[in-house]
Amino acid sequence: MSVQIGNIDLGEFPLLLAPMEDVSDPPFRYVCKQNGADMMYTEFISSEGLIRDAAKSRQKLDIFEYERPIGIQIFGSDIDHMREATEIASLAGPDLMDINYGCPVKQVACRGAGASLLQDIDKMVAMTKAVVEATHLPVTVKTRLGWDDNTKNVYEVAERLQDVGIKALTIHGRTRAQMYKGVADWALIRDIKKNPRIKIPIFGNGDIDSPEKAANWRMEFGVDGMMIGRAAIGYPWIFREIKHFFATGEHLDKPTITERIAACTTHLQKSIEWKGPKTGVFEMRRHYSNYFKGIENFKEYRMKLVTAGTLEELYEILAEIDEKYAVEMA
Repeated sequence: MSVQIGNIDLGEFPLLLAPMEDVSDPPFRYVCKQNGADMMYTEFISSEGLIRDAAKSRQKLDIFEYERPIGIQIFGSDIDHMREATEIASLAGPDLMDINYGCPVKQVACRGAGASLLQDIDKMVAMTKAVVEATHLPVTVKTRLGWDDNTKNVYEVAERLQDVGIKALTIHGRTRAQMYKGVADWALIRDIKKNPRIKIPIFGNGDIDSPEKAANWRMEFGVDGMMIGRAAIGYPWIFREIKHFFATGEHLDKPTITERIAACTTHLQKSIEWKGPKTGVFEMRRHYSNYFKGIENFKEYRMKLVTAGTLEELYEILAEIDEKYAVEMA
């Protein structure tokens, strides 16, 4: 059976790209979409920033037809401001709206937003209801197991948020206190999926970094789909590899150096198209080490890539890398 979010058909077992700050921008989403991501989200956007018309927040509303279906994710601590931000974001034409109740970082969680709402479920429910009522689009939520080991309350959260109208829930298998440390615990995610009261799709998130793990956890935990975050950074092929393994039980060959360069070049070109030459070249620097991770004796080329100032220089360096490593890795 296909997984549905409102009227959005995501296929039998969708793989979602997680919204990651300073990562999940349109250039990165483009290469992930090319490699099989079924649904994606924007970087999370501050409700306060949207209301103030802050340039950075407004730019994050940029979405493109090739990305669909795509959701805009917002966060905030004030219910009225979240309602207003939802109205603004809906005008950007996404396929759905998503609320972030999972971000653990201090700048967000200690200001009453993100995972902080796990400490006040009544306010979380009221905020979610306000967002649902402020848009014609399906509303989804991403959250965590709870604030800490003593308050794993996501079972209650799932029921109450479904009752006020959300259409899907993604659960990261850690508490806020864990941040990104330790191992994600999917047992509670499975319990929520098995709850007969829950009718909406439940997506699992956390530590999916290989086709085997995705296949094993799909069987073990019974979720409707999976959201992948850190494993896709510099490795957008994770989506196609998992799908191939699901279909055949076999592994795809790892991307060649030429394929890595092609994806990196596409990402770079899209970055320049969206941000302009100067910013596009500069902000791409954070991605090179991930695209070429695991390649021996690569430090010299990584330094060249992160210090190159023009697109022409970067093309020359990438061509040199292709020529050198295509022979060595053949």
